[in-house]
Amino acid sequence: MDELMAARSPYVITLDTAERRPLEAPARRGRAEHRQVLRARIVPAAADGRSIAGIARLLGVVQDTVRKWCKRFCHKGLTGLADRPRSGRPRVFPAAVVAEVKALACELPAQAEVSLARWSCSELARQAVASGVCERVSASTVRRWLAADALKPWQHRSWIFLVICTSRSKRDH
Repeated sequence: MDELMAARSPYVITLDTAERRPLEAPARRGRAEHRQVLRARIVPAAADGRSIAGIARLLGVVQDTVRKWCKRFCHKGLTGLADRPRSGRPRVFPAAVVAEVKALACELPAQAEVSLARWSCSELARQAVASGVCERVSASTVRRWLAADALKPWQHRSWIFLVICTSRSKRDH
């Protein structure tokens, strides 16, 4: 279908030079996210009079994508091109609680006055509740928090032992 014969978008976009500048900036930046560059190319193409199908073909996207960003730009301007907040379950624990549990995991159990040789996730969860860090937390949640930073407090003692043994054997020789 010829570009001129194709159906035009019901969302008419007109841009002056000042409005084009912020749209061209992401395309010129070497480290801009692909989705920002794509949105910044759709709007000027629509303002230049290209059809939805022509823009989609030019940019290698589906027509619904072009329609979506033209519509959002018409309704909200440049702010309409930003990502909307994603739906999903809100965080149960604030970042401060997660940080305190991770800090606890980095301490030796003896420093927290717990008679353990090393921490386990279930013991960390119990200690977090006992010390008032949070009302309740599961061992699996603690394990997920620690895994995010590759923390393994249950290996802490063996690591210290290995370092001490290695340094002693180097000194003795």
